[in-house]
Amino acid sequence: CMSHKQSLRLPSSSSLVTRRDRSDPFLLPPVQHEDLEVVACSPANEMDMMALDGEHVWHADFIQGKGVVTMPHFLVHPDFPGFYERAEKREKFCKDNLKTLRLEMKDIPDPLDPPSSLLYPAHHAVLGEKNVLVCHVSGFCPAPVQVSWMKNGQEVTSGSSLTIPLPSRTSSFTQISRLDFIVQFGDVYSCSVDHQALRKPLTRTWEFQVEAPPGPGDGPAVLCAVGVMVGLLGAATGAFFMVKGMQLIGPS
Repeated sequence: CMSHKQSLRLPSSSSLVTRRDRSDPFLLPPVQHEDLEVVACSPANEMDMMALDGEHVWHADFIQGKGVVTMPHFLVHPDFPGFYERAEKREKFCKDNLKTLRLEMKDIPDPLDPPSSLLYPAHHAVLGEKNVLVCHVSGFCPAPVQVSWMKNGQEVTSGSSLTIPLPSRTSSFTQISRLDFIVQFGDVYSCSVDHQALRKPLTRTWEFQVEAPPGPGDGPAVLCAVGVMVGLLGAATGAFFMVKGMQLIGPS
């Protein structure tokens, strides 16, 4: 696995520059940004991607044979001419070196970090409305993970997506899978994550829960309990004064 990281100075005309000079609101001075470029490979997978300030902006799709820009379409972003061709050459170089490393390090086990996952709806769940379930997988190495979805015990084959692995500063990876669905009472969804560091898939489940409103008797019951407590305290105070009084007066 090889990565390249550097500070990038963007011209003031770039749409990614957002900080203004307070002395002149019409000028946009150059601002330092941090870009990350990752080239990684394994016997079964390969990856060449770029990120800017922690956001994924471009990657090579080796299945489709092209580069993919993932920045929002409404931003004026740079083109990446020749990047895919360069990615192909770098992947060949990576795999050639991988073969050599595996021969030299055949008795050294590969480092394996298992993933952790979270499953939650992207928006507040409202019965009968469209929503998106997010399965956030992080902390794993090497990449990638395999993610599968189930609904009421049946595998879901459509409506889901999976991002490419995004590296973090801790040398681990993150992937996010999303599933479009309609919130229905009684439906149970699960997200299963498989990785070579796991003995069995890591599964999280989600089910729509109806929030029960407070009952009509909750308030009076609390007030009644408080009243009883005050009454007991009053009785105890009275007994205390009675005992003290008897001690002061003494036996007759």
